[in-house]
Amino acid sequence: MKLAVISCIHGNYPALDAVLLDIDHQNADKIVCVGDLVGYGPHPNAVVEQIRSLDIPTCQGCWDEDVVEGLNACECSYPSLLAEKRGRIAHEWTNQEIHPETREFLAQLPYSLKEGNLCFVHGSPHSNHEYLLPELDAFLAVERVLSTGADVLFCGHTHLPYVRTLAAGQLQVKISREEQQQQQTFQARLKRIINVGSVGEPRHGRPNATYVIYDTDTEQVTLREVEYDYQKTCAAIIDKGLPPIFAWRLARGLEYAEKADDPTHICAR
Repeated sequence: MKLAVISCIHGNYPALDAVLLDIDHQNADKIVCVGDLVGYGPHPNAVVEQIRSLDIPTCQGCWDEDVVEGLNACECSYPSLLAEKRGRIAHEWTNQEIHPETREFLAQLPYSLKEGNLCFVHGSPHSNHEYLLPELDAFLAVERVLSTGADVLFCGHTHLPYVRTLAAGQLQVKISREEQQQQQTFQARLKRIINVGSVGEPRHGRPNATYVIYDTDTEQVTLREVEYDYQKTCAAIIDKGLPPIFAWRLARGLEYAEKADDPTHICAR
């Protein structure tokens, strides 16, 4: 089966439309979405309606969660205080813009999806807000996959596509408790983390939308990059009164240059 996995659409309908057309050209058998249908972008209702109409299995992203539950971002969810301020503006705008049926759909999305030896989450199995960056400590990366009971973990959230293979072998865990040490050794099969990037707000240095095609028979991963009329979305961002920096970074495929003190963005929650 050829499986298309998409993420982080962020209310960018032109990007979603282009990606769906490309998926059709790739003759994919199924589409799965790992969340963040809304937030930042100007077309939240249209994006959700398209996902609903195509009956695409979707897990809940951090933006989907926060729009439903109320803003609940932890301190590591934004790279700077200025970025958090802009995020709050986008949250308030999205919260006012979405229709009741859109909110209801986002509220019923599951936290994760499982299909055979594949697991799908937005951020990580532990938190929608946790970033599984490609340089994450190998032991932590293996633990995140093992915690799902799957061999392949699909995620998004970072807006940076990558494939990371975690070699099979023995893992040793030493536990010290009340002056006693216990060592546990267990065998781990080969694991993979596949980050599918972002349809609606890429941050890999180009404005093109990204997603993944995964062949369940050959286990081949293809990172797809799709051109679309991003200027149309940029104009809509300005017209809707969203922060202009959103259009700037969309046109360049970059996150704004502000950096966090902790570049790993590991969520403690």
